[in-house]
Amino acid sequence: MEYQVFDTTLRDGGQREGISYSVADKLAVAKLLDEFGVGFIEGGWPGAMPKDTEFFQRAKTELDLKNAVLVAFGATRKAGTTAEKDPQVKALLDAETPVVCVVAKSDIRHVERALRTTGDENLAMVRDTVQHLVASGRRAFVDCEHFFDGFRYDPDYTASVVKTAIDAGAERVVMCDTNGGMLPSMITKAVTEVVERTGVPAGRLGIHCQNDTSCAVANTVAAVEAGVKHFQCTANGYGERPGNADLFAVVSNLQLKLGLPVLPEGCLEKATRVSTALAEIANIAPDTHQAYVGAAAFAHKAGLHASAIKVDPLLYNHVDPSVVGNDMRILVTEMAGRASIELKSRELGIDLAGHPDTLSTVTRKVKDLEAGGWSFEAADASFELLVRGELPGEGFARPFGLETYRVQVEHREDGAVVSEATVKVRVNGERVIATAEGNGPVNALDEALRAALTAHYPQLKTFELTDFKVRILEGTHGTNAVTRVLLETGDGERDWTTVGVHENIIEASWVALVDALTYGLAETK
Repeated sequence: MEYQVFDTTLRDGGQREGISYSVADKLAVAKLLDEFGVGFIEGGWPGAMPKDTEFFQRAKTELDLKNAVLVAFGATRKAGTTAEKDPQVKALLDAETPVVCVVAKSDIRHVERALRTTGDENLAMVRDTVQHLVASGRRAFVDCEHFFDGFRYDPDYTASVVKTAIDAGAERVVMCDTNGGMLPSMITKAVTEVVERTGVPAGRLGIHCQNDTSCAVANTVAAVEAGVKHFQCTANGYGERPGNADLFAVVSNLQLKLGLPVLPEGCLEKATRVSTALAEIANIAPDTHQAYVGAAAFAHKAGLHASAIKVDPLLYNHVDPSVVGNDMRILVTEMAGRASIELKSRELGIDLAGHPDTLSTVTRKVKDLEAGGWSFEAADASFELLVRGELPGEGFARPFGLETYRVQVEHREDGAVVSEATVKVRVNGERVIATAEGNGPVNALDEALRAALTAHYPQLKTFELTDFKVRILEGTHGTNAVTRVLLETGDGERDWTTVGVHENIIEASWVALVDALTYGLAETK
């Protein structure tokens, strides 16, 4: 691709307050970003963050990327040593990614005050690190931290960092608006001046914008219009402080408004689905008013808008919502819903084209459930169980039936809190009763259910609940609110996610837990 879509959701996006990705989360995010068609996925900082080191190790065998390449992020060598001897530079190479992105100081004030070294030594740090990475067979990108602030303060020095990186073999040098204080006109002016001052073509430059002025998307587009061909974003604009440039808004603007082919064909229409799924993994409620992909992005109230839309939907929509996988709220049709269900089922290996009645039933059920707070975008396992349960001839049967369950939480005088669960189920015609303790009611239920089923299904021993997310649904309040639970389960080789919704958090958890075990057992037959 002529344009480089560089996603840093797993690195810069993870710095948002409230986000804490597990390694399994990071792998799931990477798969979705690759599906969306980004060219580069910055996975984190190996050597500095243990979870990131583990992510890169697991990615070698667990990720099969079709569109993207993984990028390891780190820093230039430290002052007073060599790139070959710097342990963090070595960790970048040990990650074995085809691309490495290193951050470098480009504001002389930060060089002298933060790094406590000289401008010349900083340039040597950039030069040595890039040359070492390139000599080691890596494509090298350099993020120039505080670029715009530094360029305004001392343009000669900041330009020298750019020129040094390019001359050392960097493929792209990225201008970072680290403090997020720029406006579009400032970005355009700076790009023009950098090109004139250094002789480096704009196409060798990159842009990375924070959103402190609410201009991150506009600033990124301005840089691309000025000739920059590498731009860094995060999904849904996640990031520190007000966040980063939103990936979905940036690529939609570039592709739909400027006609630039920044994504592979057929990928942009996945924007809404991928955005929602990534929000679920981050355990952050999707922004309903987010441009292009928000639930309200193409929502219209009755009256003048609705009357005009009946004549021509584009009279009140700046683009056709379907090009980003979204819908107009008032014109959601049965056919559009059926198409989405059919496409998603096909992705899971289920062809509903020859089963119109099943397709109608599943579409209706999904709409009814999602109206009640369910979300299948990040819970493919629950969705697949729903579809297979309605498909004639599938031979689908639940591995057990529930008679009753009971959970008891005891707070003892010594401060200990103990949860105990009892389940009564029927398995292969046998009535089984099992009791177990856990470090919480959901864990106790999980242990009790496993105790009841393991004799019949020994493969349950390999199943592990790896993540548990709880969300109070929008529009409900207090302890009487409706709760959605997402459970992530793994067996050492793969991970799957299930969902449960109920006014009672224990019941919501039970529904998700039953789906998790049912799906895992169905896949291991």
